Amino acid sequence: MSTEFLINSTPQETRVALLENGTVQELHVERTASRGTVGNIYLGRVVRVLPGMQSAFIDIGLERTAFLHVANIWCDREQGAVQQPIENILRENQTLTVQVLKDSIGSKGARLSTQISLAGRMLVYLPQDCHIGISQRIEDSPAREHLRERLERLLPEGERGGFIVRTMAEDADDEALAADIAYLRKRWQQIESAARNCTAPALLYEDLDLPRRVLRDLVQNDTDRVLIDAPDTHLALHNFAREYSPHLLPKLAPYNGARPIFDLYGIEDEIARALARRVELKSGGYLIIDQTEAMTTVDVNTGGFVGARNFDDTIFKTNLEAAQAIARQLRLRNLGGIILIDFIDMDTPEHRDMVLEEFRKALASDRTKMSLNGFTALGLVEMTRKRTRDSLAHLLCEICPTCEGRGQVKTAHTVAYEIMRELLREARQFNARELRVLANPTVIDLFHDEEAQSLAQISEITDRTISLHPETSYSQEQFDIVLL
Repeated sequence: MSTEFLINSTPQETRVALLENGTVQELHVERTASRGTVGNIYLGRVVRVLPGMQSAFIDIGLERTAFLHVANIWCDREQGAVQQPIENILRENQTLTVQVLKDSIGSKGARLSTQISLAGRMLVYLPQDCHIGISQRIEDSPAREHLRERLERLLPEGERGGFIVRTMAEDADDEALAADIAYLRKRWQQIESAARNCTAPALLYEDLDLPRRVLRDLVQNDTDRVLIDAPDTHLALHNFAREYSPHLLPKLAPYNGARPIFDLYGIEDEIARALARRVELKSGGYLIIDQTEAMTTVDVNTGGFVGARNFDDTIFKTNLEAAQAIARQLRLRNLGGIILIDFIDMDTPEHRDMVLEEFRKALASDRTKMSLNGFTALGLVEMTRKRTRDSLAHLLCEICPTCEGRGQVKTAHTVAYEIMRELLREARQFNARELRVLANPTVIDLFHDEEAQSLAQISEITDRTISLHPETSYSQEQFDIVLL
């Protein structure tokens, strides 16, 4: 499978697209003014302890206080330690070193942990632990054991701290592993030193920017190339790779074309489609994807697809295609949390099993942690996908000021009737000579046409002059009544 990364970088924003066989599978966006905080390490100050919720609010210097649950407070369980109630561990104004697990999303503050992890190219360092773990993506048992033995030989005598071996380490030599160990241990020493010499709240360690994270975490040995359109970003990644991942240097390539890189590869169109509610399927069917505060729902419809021999086959083939499309949309839109999928009802158990298996296969290339629970009693597929950063829509869009997130607005007739009720109310309360209505032109047109007689009746009942003034800047629901 051909794999490419396209990096579009400007001083204000960096965007990265992952292409597999020429098709966009993932989009990552980072803005200079609002960089994410996941992975950052802070010296925090306890603002409030909530025994009833077994949690605490921690000031780490962000706009909103962050949230720490007792389950994310580290204790040495390997030595038989038992998790204590949070009121026995924390007190107000106490300082502690914390790491961000989840960015602030919506009205919720960042989610914290006191178990620190530092990611390198091939290893993840756990300074408080003392065990060696192997990535679950390395499935071969002998290979896992061999990696564990190699790492144990490389660790200094009496090493305090654990490691998780990443998939990148499978082909690494001992020299590269030793260099990663030394880098991570030195970085942790710098963090400890900073924590001793600063006042909370304070940032102790900031994770790499998006291009460097992509190079560290996403670019694999089988990646074909990383195409970069900004010379300064290309130079920065070249220097980073030369120091930490020399074998990736040949994969870095500058893009000097006249057309913007995202235009050339059709990424801008993909972004526009990824923000739409409706996703068209090649067969003529389509998906409807709705994000809410509580969950994301996906509805599968046959649309105009009538290509199969009978209706059951039409449904089955549409669902198979939808399984592939949904897995891609989850990655592309970075959808997380609870996800409910309403495939078209299938009467045959074998068809349901085959669609679910196809969905599992399609999800296999997604690196994000998830759980797929199969069909519920209502025939819905229930799953969860870990959410650490905002979805693409939440990052690029905001709630519509007109509909306030409802996705619909009142009709012009509804607004006109509200205005007429308000005219009666104002006329009873105030002794005004004239009532002037300011409203959207569509609503005003109704008063000149269909509702002209109704407005005349109100003028007669109230014995007031009513004048109409269209305001092009008003939304359809907006109106004002001025007393003259």
